Amino acid sequence: MARNISKTGKTAPETVNEGGAAPLTDAIAVEALSGGGLSDPFAVLGPHRIGERTVVRAFLPGAESVELVSRDDGASLGRLEREGDSDLWTGARTDDVPYLLRIQWPDAVQETEDPYSFGPILGDLDLHLFSEGSHWDLAQKLGSAEAVCEGVAGVRFAVWAPNARRVSVVGDFNMWDGRRHPMRRRGESGVWELFLPRLTAGATYKYEIVGPHGHVLPQKADPLARQTELPPATASVVASPDAFAWTDQRWMAERAGRQSATSPISIYEVHAASWLRPEGNDSTLDWQGLSDRLIPYAVRLGFTHVELLPIMEHPFGGSWGYQPLSQFAPSARYGSPAEFAGFVDACHAAGLGVILDWVPAHFPTDVHGMAEFDGTHLYEHADPREGFHQDWNTLIFNLGRREVSGYLLASALYWLETFHIDGLRVDAVASMLYRDYSREHDQWVPNIHGGRENLESIAFLKRLNTLVKERAPGAITLAEESTAWPGVSRPVEQGGLGFDFKWNMGWMHDTLTYLGQDPIYRSYNHHDMTFGLVYAFSEHFVLPLSHDEVVHGKGSLYERAPGDPWRKLANLRAYYSFMWTHPGKKLMFMGLEIGQQREWNHDAQIDWDLLEQPGHAGLQQLVADLNRLYRNEPALHRTDSDPAGFDWLIGDAAADSVFAWVRRTEGAPPLMIVLNMTPVVREGYRVGAPAEGRWAEILNTDSSLYGGGDIGNAGEAWTRPEPAHGRPCSIEVTLPPLAALVFRLES
Repeated sequence: MARNISKTGKTAPETVNEGGAAPLTDAIAVEALSGGGLSDPFAVLGPHRIGERTVVRAFLPGAESVELVSRDDGASLGRLEREGDSDLWTGARTDDVPYLLRIQWPDAVQETEDPYSFGPILGDLDLHLFSEGSHWDLAQKLGSAEAVCEGVAGVRFAVWAPNARRVSVVGDFNMWDGRRHPMRRRGESGVWELFLPRLTAGATYKYEIVGPHGHVLPQKADPLARQTELPPATASVVASPDAFAWTDQRWMAERAGRQSATSPISIYEVHAASWLRPEGNDSTLDWQGLSDRLIPYAVRLGFTHVELLPIMEHPFGGSWGYQPLSQFAPSARYGSPAEFAGFVDACHAAGLGVILDWVPAHFPTDVHGMAEFDGTHLYEHADPREGFHQDWNTLIFNLGRREVSGYLLASALYWLETFHIDGLRVDAVASMLYRDYSREHDQWVPNIHGGRENLESIAFLKRLNTLVKERAPGAITLAEESTAWPGVSRPVEQGGLGFDFKWNMGWMHDTLTYLGQDPIYRSYNHHDMTFGLVYAFSEHFVLPLSHDEVVHGKGSLYERAPGDPWRKLANLRAYYSFMWTHPGKKLMFMGLEIGQQREWNHDAQIDWDLLEQPGHAGLQQLVADLNRLYRNEPALHRTDSDPAGFDWLIGDAAADSVFAWVRRTEGAPPLMIVLNMTPVVREGYRVGAPAEGRWAEILNTDSSLYGGGDIGNAGEAWTRPEPAHGRPCSIEVTLPPLAALVFRLES
């Protein structure tokens, strides 16, 4: 339903400015309107009381005649006359009957209320909150939306452009003519607004802006648009006001318990456009298709969450969404905002959480976007040493400006509150924290204390995480942060940044380096597998195998693993098992679960035909079993962030490339994991055991179920009173080649 707007005041007096200048003459008005340079259209257009008469003016380029008619019964109230050969029409009245404009266009007759007869739209409190950067319902105030103003249905528009001389809303409804609908400026807030009667949802629009130097800028898309045209088209769309009927109340009530540091969290990272293209590489699944295909697949493989690469609208598909221009609009590539909400609701019904990648660090330079939005560096820093990101050729948000910071914070809350998103993975946090990130010594500006820390970004991130916990209970934030910044996942009140989790980029880099080594040389890189435990409990970590590891010439993990096809898959099986039994939550990019052989291509689907080969199908089955093991065994998830839950049994057997460790938690049986990263079968290998009794072999990655050779221990190992590795008892086991064994204490 349309939102009601109360009239908060009369139209502006018949002056050019708000300071009480003399009334405009018609000649001056004609010149200003015709040139598109009138900064205060309400001073001229619409009804104005002059003595005993009401003068009505309308600027209508292309109109053939204009008549005033009664809004109540359609009776004629008189005609407006053209001022000379201009497009300004004027007339005088002595009554106050509400009127419509009946406009004769060359090919149609239009009847509509006069946009310049309505009072201001936004209240003073809205403008105050926006200016101080704390309007959390910004998407309901700025941008566009269906509304009812003074009893009339239409669409209200509001946009921030403080340095503009004139802002107009343009679209099909006015032939994209910036002279037709100039907007009202709301004082020092820099917000411009206008109500267009009889317009409805679905209308496309942009803003035409005259910058501070009098130049007309390229037409700009709405930074607050909640819907967009399908790229490569770039216009904004008035979104439907209909509320989505959610059915996920139980999920929302329970999700805090599903997303804690002691819960099993296993994330399937997805690029929605290239996961599956059943009709060829020119097609993509929409949200309904993803609901039908992706959700049951992720559930079958045992993942607890799906994480979507940014689905905020972005002009260039090759950016994978990491260069968004519409921080409030789900991409039209996959359907409408309501259809996206339906996808999230379906995920929740299936027991899947939804995490979105979110990019508050930078934005692209496209001329229809936020770059020099009002003719000045509004959203970005003016100094390129602060405002231009050299690695990505993008512009950096000026988070020290309250309105910009508030804009991004409102975006984060919008996804969490409007679409019931369960978590935001914040992109490029490292680039936000340091002013000298990826810059030479003379290419950056120190902070006010002379340091390299970006104080404005730090304050922004702390405020973000505080707000999320206050306004979206149970939702989580995850930082993609690759440095040793302390306390990324420590609460704000304890001096941290306040994220719930941090991606463990160091672990990913080190262990993938080890994976790529020929087993002959792995003994020299043994520390790459063990070093992560030095700092594993300093943060609440997610272990990521993300899209960034299978692009830009890095090749697939399958390609990087050494050996023939059998050994490549065996290496992956062992490595994935190491990851799933290592402390930390899990994240896997799509395609890794089937051993994708080629590097990821965002213009093509995953090579699903690989599943016709037993080895690749077996790898997929192993990932499903690892997820279930991780979820069902408390020792593997409750102590992900607790050093008491991990002990090395064998951490220094570099010559053998063998590792063994125990995972434990109170009230559940401990697990013992043994990993052999060489292609050699090791029989009678002794491992010190943390407890006496029977240890059931509950996972063997060399099982024929996964494409292995079925070398193992007949499902169990019993301890003997023979000390080993500092333990009073031990087990003697056969270690399959390039494989992991998981044992659970049974008695």
